[in-house]
Amino acid sequence: MTEKKTQVITINDVEYTEDQLTDNQKMMVNHVADLDRKINSTQFNLDQLNVGRGAFMNALSKSLTDEPETEEAA
Repeated sequence: MTEKKTQVITINDVEYTEDQLTDNQKMMVNHVADLDRKINSTQFNLDQLNVGRGAFMNALSKSLTDEPETEEAA
């Protein structure tokens, strides 16, 4: 027979088990956990975007300081 493992949730440095929470409190815990996952995912994406932007800015800056390409007269 398998035992159901009781999940301990820490809120404001106080530990609670799931059976100590109301259904509404459990719902709020689930929302907070989902929002934490979304925040972490968004931060990961933002880090990638910032690195990409930095690479393009570096490439642009370098292209502006390189010798200009000569254009043939029209």
